Formats: sequence, structure tokens, C-alpha cells
Amino acid sequence: MMFPQHPTEAASTIGPGCARSAADAVFYGVVNGLEAQRFVPGQRLVEADLARQFGVGRNSVREALQRLAADGIVDTVRHRGVAIKSLTVQQTLDVLDVAERMTGLLARSAARGIRSGKAVQPIDLALGQLHTAGQGQDSEAFARARRTFYRALLEASGSLELQRLFPSIQMPIVYAQHRFSARQQLRLQDYSAMGRAVLDGDVDAADAAGMQHVRKVRAEILRHIAADPGDRA
Repeated sequence: MMFPQHPTEAASTIGPGCARSAADAVFYGVVNGLEAQRFVPGQRLVEADLARQFGVGRNSVREALQRLAADGIVDTVRHRGVAIKSLTVQQTLDVLDVAERMTGLLARSAARGIRSGKAVQPIDLALGQLHTAGQGQDSEAFARARRTFYRALLEASGSLELQRLFPSIQMPIVYAQHRFSARQQLRLQDYSAMGRAVLDGDVDAADAAGMQHVRKVRAEILRHIAADPGDRA
């Protein structure tokens, strides 16, 4: 998730509305690439390769890698370079525990903001983009729409603390590691339920919908691990 201070679901969940720099192109390219499975957890990132891939200079690549490291998307290992972070099963469950509470809190806060007169149009627009991307099975468009959706919720919430903390949740790695790009319909239904509750200003229903979404993600991951015990990062 990147908002004012672009921490991790900043990284993936959000994207700034302003013009992007060359470093931004690399940063968001890697984050989006995780969702589209062009990049995978454990993959080594080479500066020269990224510079060629994104058509930018090495300094911009270094800046992007520093940001990715600060957001917990990559690990830097001395003498071995930079690689996309992998999560153990327990680390994944820990991320989801935090995501469950924070997503519920975000939806609750956004619903409260709508009740107080915050604009509904950004959330409506984001939901429309999610539906369009979901129908087209376009994982990259879906990732962009998801960031737009969460950005709209953060704006509606008006909470500086949520804007600071929510983007740092490592959901891009969770989605990439457990191949969630194929589960767009599951997520689309959840985002729709969350968005409707927020637009209705129903704080309790919004909170419940946000938490239920992450619970479903957890259940899907646990089913995947049970079906393929060898796929334990």
C-alpha cells in the first residue's frame, strides 16, 4: 500500500496522484510486477537490468531500490545484492493479522468520513475501475484500481496516522508469493462490499467487510498451503 510517506501497501496499494519521477517508474514497476508475477519473491534485482527494463539511469534505480528496501519489499544482503523479500508462513500470517485489523479500521474510518461529508466520487470511481479491470481479467489494471480504491478510502478517512501506517503492510509480497493475481473475483466481491458499506456511512458494516476480506485471503492461503505442503516459503 504509497501515500504521503510511501511505506509498503503504499507500495502496492496506493500510488501518488502526481507526476512520477524515473525512480517512481522503477519503484512502482517492481511493485506492480509483483502482482503480475513478472517479479517473484526471492528474485535478485540487478541495477543494470532494471535500468534497461525501465529506460532510466542507474542513480534512479538505486533510489528506487532504497525506497523498496525502506518499505520492506526487498532485502539487501552484503556481497549478494538486492532481492525481493520472501515471507515464511508465519511471517505471512503475521502480516495478515495486522492487515485484518488495519483494513477494518480504514474502512470504518472512511465510512465515518463519508458520514461527515467527505466526497463519495473518488470511491465510486475506484469501484468502477475495479469492476472494469476484474471483468477484463487485467491484473495490472486491477492492481492500479486497487491502489486507487485504497487511496480514496484513506482520503475519506482523513486520518494522518492511517495514511502513514496502512501503506506499510506487506500485502504486495503476500499476493505475489501466494499467486493471488488469479483470484481477482474473490477480491472484487470483497472490495465491492467494503465500498458499499463505506458509501452508506455504515461504520460497523464497513469495519466488518474490511476484516472479512483479509480473513478470506488468509483462508485461501492456508488452503493453498494445505494442498501443496511443499510450497512453504
